[in-house]
Amino acid sequence: MSNKEVKAALKSARDAIRNKEYKEALKHCKAVLKQEKNNYNAWVFIGLAAAELEQPDQAKGAYKKAIELEPNQLLAWQGLANLYEKPNQTDVKGDLADVYQKLLELYESGDKQKWCDVCNKLVELYHQEKKYLEVAETWQKLIRIKQEEGAEKAELHQLWKKMIQFLKDSTRSQDNKTGQLLLTAFEHALKSADTVPGEDHQNLYKDFIQCLSKFPHEIARLEKACHDMMALYPTMSYPLEVLCLHFVHTGTLSEKALHCFSRLLEMDASSGPGIICFGIKCLKEKKYKEAVKSLTEGLQKANQCPAAWHYLAEAQMKIHKHRDAVLSCNQALEALGTAEGPNLRWKNLALQLKAEALLKIADANAAEEAVKALEQIVGASSDPVVSAIRGQAYLNKGLMDQASKISQELLSSHPDLAESHALEGFIHYSQNNYEQAERSFLNAIERKAGIAEYHQYLGLTYWFMSDETKKDKGKALTQFLKAAKLDSYLGSAFCYLGNYYRDIAGDKSRARGCYKKAFELDETDEESGTAAVNLSVELGDMDTALSILNEVTGKASPGTAKWAWLHRGLYYLRTGQPSEAVADLQAALRADPKDSNCWESLGEAYLNRGSYSTALKSFRKASELNPGLVYSIYRAAALEQILGKYENAIATYQQILKKTENYVPALKG
Repeated sequence: MSNKEVKAALKSARDAIRNKEYKEALKHCKAVLKQEKNNYNAWVFIGLAAAELEQPDQAKGAYKKAIELEPNQLLAWQGLANLYEKPNQTDVKGDLADVYQKLLELYESGDKQKWCDVCNKLVELYHQEKKYLEVAETWQKLIRIKQEEGAEKAELHQLWKKMIQFLKDSTRSQDNKTGQLLLTAFEHALKSADTVPGEDHQNLYKDFIQCLSKFPHEIARLEKACHDMMALYPTMSYPLEVLCLHFVHTGTLSEKALHCFSRLLEMDASSGPGIICFGIKCLKEKKYKEAVKSLTEGLQKANQCPAAWHYLAEAQMKIHKHRDAVLSCNQALEALGTAEGPNLRWKNLALQLKAEALLKIADANAAEEAVKALEQIVGASSDPVVSAIRGQAYLNKGLMDQASKISQELLSSHPDLAESHALEGFIHYSQNNYEQAERSFLNAIERKAGIAEYHQYLGLTYWFMSDETKKDKGKALTQFLKAAKLDSYLGSAFCYLGNYYRDIAGDKSRARGCYKKAFELDETDEESGTAAVNLSVELGDMDTALSILNEVTGKASPGTAKWAWLHRGLYYLRTGQPSEAVADLQAALRADPKDSNCWESLGEAYLNRGSYSTALKSFRKASELNPGLVYSIYRAAALEQILGKYENAIATYQQILKKTENYVPALKG
């Protein structure tokens, strides 16, 4: 085949392709290749025809052969790109990216429009593959070429905005180079905006600041962006809110941070971040109840701030709302998700605080949960304070050997740590080794004197050690007073003070005041509530007794607060108000249906009300639960007599007399 015939065959192949006669085209190309096996155009036409005949492997092979022959010729690269772009081509994205890169290289010195078209396709491909760095670098090159061509400011602005759009999800990958390119894109987009100030510019600034807040190492840039935005948009609270939450997250309470907090609240008193910051300020100023109130309110408006949840848990711990603190720690952990970088510090703090709160709840299940929380702390094994908390968790679970092992290791490795000695004290105290416990708690207090719990346990140690230390004002009483002074929310310290004034000092009035304070601090403390009511009755102050009982019963849900219902029911019984007594005693029995004394009192109330049949049932129930209640059996017999059931009454009287021969009421009956 002569050179002329080769050209004619290639022309025929081209015409056949144009006419969609692809098999015909293949014949012409194969004829050419028999004569010239390295004919570039013939291989390109085979690639084209095979691709249209759904023979991708043959097409790919043909294009690659052509590229091998002429690596810097466009046709084969374009054909290969078209082949890879077909929807039936899978797993070729990496190859397609390589083809696009070669096409960019070939177009760069020539057709700029085609270069831009291929560049767009390559960036889209990288974006699908989440290759954000490649997206950023390629798009930046496109913008540079547009700048060289003298593109308008408005076009460049749109290109920078598109780059931001492409990279907005890249902040999750935490790749620093991509992050820097994204921030650069924001800065260029802001500079190239047409209307400043304006709504689009304002929204772009918000997005820029939000993006900056995700980069922990861009603090200076974040602060500058917030201040710049405030200068342009002085009535907008958003930059101040971001700045405040940034200060919250970094744990900073500098003058600058406090100024920022107050400025935000002046601008918008209902701002969630502003209220959160005010709550943290209250916490630092030891105004714990105000802190809980403000942080709770602020978090209802800005609930994705893990640091704020942690501060709320801290404030709740200070006022001994331990179950609430556990819930707040859980919220912090949920907001943190899979934490890394600076967030890891908050995660560790939340897990440690959660464990401490669970230990205050003081049951085996809570202790088990505390151990699980401690296991999730990164680097926990090297933190002696965390080890001490773990030791306490084992102690609460009743695992004495594990607790003792941790205690010994801590005393050996960290003898100057208060927590090491405190753990040893808790172990000795739980084993009634009071002299050793005294020594341990004194050592702990020597190293850290401001912990109320250490003083309280030292006071309890003296209380149970001997009558002498219990009565010695300088021992138990002094420690309870110190505990109450150090922690004015520690209800149990006031309860123990009440015990001292009632049982040792014989000062009923002061004891009543302490019990009342203890109960106000912890409404679940039945011992203090009961003691406050009983002492009020003994002191003839029924108003105080009733106000306590009314408050508890008013808040009580069904089946709870038995002690309060019982006390008030007995009061009504004594004061001739049987209907009220019946209602309260029934409520007490809902909380504890097996209390025989309560059934007996209920029988008495029904009897006083004239409800004889119901009274009979109540007395019978009391004697079933406790056959030793002779009074209930006698009352049942007397009611049977009143109701005309004489044979039953006689049998019941005889039953009493068998047990108690000289029981006069039965003999009379």
